Amino acid sequence: QVQLVESGGGFVQPGGSMRLSCVASGYERGIAPMRWYRQAPGKERELVAAIRADGTSTNYTDSVKGRFTISRDSARNTVYLQMNSLKPEDTAIYICALQTLVFGSWHNYWGQGIRVTVSS
Repeated sequence: QVQLVESGGGFVQPGGSMRLSCVASGYERGIAPMRWYRQAPGKERELVAAIRADGTSTNYTDSVKGRFTISRDSARNTVYLQMNSLKPEDTAIYICALQTLVFGSWHNYWGQGIRVTVSS
């Protein structure tokens, strides 16, 4: 079955940087669009960044534009999130997702999530 494993999280001070990685395995349809979501304590899950299967287009939520960069390996379902100038408000569980079409509707395979804590 499809499995996504995130790594690279942890504790960082405000203004610092962190790079998250997500490796997907078991997906047999080739490369796929991938996304990073996050969920802060007591808040709803939100989409942070998205990248096309071919890596040619990316999108970000406004709060991270200019600070976060999503990227991927060209021929594998491996995605990264480079986070710079981190703020306490970025503290959340970060969840990687791989998107696939199932009977014409988009379905997300989800990672387990990884903690990012931004604090002094």
